[in-house]
Amino acid sequence: QVQLVESGGGLVQPGGSLRLSCAASGSIYAMGWYRQAPGKQRELVASITKGGSTFFANPVQGRFTISRYNANNTVYLQMNSLKPEDTAVYYCTAGAQLGLANYWGRGTQVTVSS
Repeated sequence: QVQLVESGGGLVQPGGSLRLSCAASGSIYAMGWYRQAPGKQRELVASITKGGSTFFANPVQGRFTISRYNANNTVYLQMNSLKPEDTAVYYCTAGAQLGLANYWGRGTQVTVSS
């Protein structure tokens, strides 16, 4: 069982930036982030493998970056040029394939509002 602990959410104005962090209790092939906005389905935002292969959802392409520090099983999501539609609970995930979520964190709220 892999435990995931997120940090870094909060309130930011449109156009601003936030960085989310997630620490895993063990090593796993792929780590990533999903989000769920009120009234919407949970969706994959970004994912990264141990080797550095990445995936980004179309709405965040060019604005978000994902990075990973394998030595301490930590993944980061740098979110720039944030928009109100990025408002959601963001969940850290870990899995056996890029984008796959076998394990979930508890989530951290990101609110983009003026």
